[in-house]
Amino acid sequence: MTAKTRYLILCILGLVLPYWQFIPWVAAHGLDMRLFVQQLFANRIGGFFAMDVLVSAVVLFVFIGRESSRLGGRGWWLPRLAILLVGVSLGLPLFLYMRELRLEQARGRTEAVIA
Repeated sequence: MTAKTRYLILCILGLVLPYWQFIPWVAAHGLDMRLFVQQLFANRIGGFFAMDVLVSAVVLFVFIGRESSRLGGRGWWLPRLAILLVGVSLGLPLFLYMRELRLEQARGRTEAVIA
């Protein structure tokens, strides 16, 4: 199994698993953001995970910016949008999938020049 295939599988899991928890909550409470934050930080463990994910999301935003300028190409806004709409669980594997595609394209151009 290639890295790209693994990243695509992780994208699916990164979308399905968080929303598996979130959609029933929204169905029960609507988009009550005050209640969402209150329940998210209801105890120290929830706060720990929330802070971990928020810091990870900021780090990933910065990393995507750095890598996208280094690798070039288009579409690097897509993993950032995935982070905002779903979270790091989708944004990171999507970014890694796109990065693999870009690296393959670069290798193909290099091989064509060498040949």
